[in-house]
Amino acid sequence: MPIHTLPIDVIHLIAAGEVIDSLSAVVRELCENAIDAGATRITVSLFPDRWRIRVADNGIGIELADLQQAATAHSTSKIDDRDDLFHITSLGFRGEALHSLAQLANLEIYSRPRHSSDGWHLVYNHQGEVLRQQEVAIAPGTAIDVEDLFGDWEARREGLPNLNCQLRQVQTVIHHLALCHPQINWLIEQQHRPWFQIIGSKTTQQIIPQLLPKVRVEDLQYVEMGGWGDGETGGLGDGGKLDLAADLVGRCSYSTSQTKDFQEEFKLQLTLGLPDRCHRHRLDWVKVAVNGRIVRAPELEQTIISGLARTLPRDRYPVCFLHLQIPPHYIDWNRHPAKVEIYLQQVEYWQAQVSQAIDRALNLEPESIDDDTHTSRIGKLLAVAEQQGAYHIPQRAIINDGDGLGLLELRAVGQVHNTYIIAEHADGLWLVEQHIAHERVLYEQISTAWQLLPLETPIILSHLSERQIAQLQQIGIAIDPFGEGLWAIRTAPAPLLMREDIAAAITELSLGGDLQAAQVAVACRCAIRNGTPLSLTEMQSLLDRWQRTRNPRTCPHGRPIYLAFKESSLARSFRRHWVIGKSHGI
Repeated sequence: MPIHTLPIDVIHLIAAGEVIDSLSAVVRELCENAIDAGATRITVSLFPDRWRIRVADNGIGIELADLQQAATAHSTSKIDDRDDLFHITSLGFRGEALHSLAQLANLEIYSRPRHSSDGWHLVYNHQGEVLRQQEVAIAPGTAIDVEDLFGDWEARREGLPNLNCQLRQVQTVIHHLALCHPQINWLIEQQHRPWFQIIGSKTTQQIIPQLLPKVRVEDLQYVEMGGWGDGETGGLGDGGKLDLAADLVGRCSYSTSQTKDFQEEFKLQLTLGLPDRCHRHRLDWVKVAVNGRIVRAPELEQTIISGLARTLPRDRYPVCFLHLQIPPHYIDWNRHPAKVEIYLQQVEYWQAQVSQAIDRALNLEPESIDDDTHTSRIGKLLAVAEQQGAYHIPQRAIINDGDGLGLLELRAVGQVHNTYIIAEHADGLWLVEQHIAHERVLYEQISTAWQLLPLETPIILSHLSERQIAQLQQIGIAIDPFGEGLWAIRTAPAPLLMREDIAAAITELSLGGDLQAAQVAVACRCAIRNGTPLSLTEMQSLLDRWQRTRNPRTCPHGRPIYLAFKESSLARSFRRHWVIGKSHGI
């Protein structure tokens, strides 16, 4: 619709106007307008010494009549009445950005609609009224110049961070927009010199490596889910998922029409750094977007972090970008002036979808096994990862079947140093470290069915500190005084009951950590040790059980479990492309 002034009742319903408080805020507002205009190419030019920002796009352009009203207060083409506030489908809608910029800076707009041969250049005063307009020859699209920002507000300039900090904020804004709209090409300049660019792509999987240089495309897994039963995008078509939906409908009071909206309209896109390859020192790359904008969503962020628990190394954090595209009437954007906080309905539903997407991303799908660069690590591979241990487990603990679904036809063919299982499949071979693969199997079994069983004969421990006693009680182990400096342990985790080293294991559990850490410690102690010879049958059983785990890529400590070699990589290493005659010097 054309640009128009909002009715007074709609103005009063809007929680807050646009906040122009920095260079990055100007970039954000102008780039969001460009995206709303359908741009596929956006150029941002920065001139910090003149407090000038120019944003040019190849969008649909603006008609002359709309240009004449664009910078007046409460003027927008994106909503019309109060009902539209609950069906927001654009990034901008409040009608305050250009008016605020006109008040705070010198504002000029160049624009030419796609269907027109006439381009226009308009200059505005600080009230958003047109001072001057003239016809110009320009390409279709829009370019907006903001110069001398805060020129009449010296205190505002003095309160801003230093220039480098402001430029980092600008970079973050553009990175976030590029994640949410991966199809757009970006060129960012400083003082007419290229600063950085982002090449558009179909999915965020190709965008993240451009923002994080040490991350490769193959380090990421992309999952897309949309609607119920949509096989092409990984939809949720089986009866178990429908049962989950029915349960959520009951608990969250969905109406029939709301459930239909979810089934037909939602899309979830998850780009996840594989935990055996890609992680961060800081919790700065768990990002959530809703309908094209990065938002703060603590419940969904916590779901992501919890879903990756015990898959990452200690003190490392995930790389993850989640984008939900959902019916607009389930979102209220009028919670924060910058629209970074929202009211999101049915949070439990979205948490369930996110958990399922993470499980899918962590599966060992054949297309995700592309690791030719691992070939260079072969020299390090043959070193035994752990010293040979004295702990052995009964053979039945290895060959029992598990639950789930294996996605690859892995066939055990041997061992290296009684530590690594050699497994072949249709596209190459894997080396799987037997101890941590079994540790992952046991940890998921233990965490799913944690049992503390009574001991026929109590274990007597001595010289336990008050902290150790409290730790054992915290994880549920029954402990009683048994005399001067002695303590009787009357229950123990089920996997430890038949072990000869149960006293040492209980002592280890008393040294600290929460219940999850205790479960990891039990799994680690009970897992088959490196240096233990296995038959082909035992190796195959372990491979099958490991593949069926929820998080098969890493052990609970975050160590990678397998190393993949594609057949094509092996062929290159052995020069199988050479012509036989040439290899003989003929």
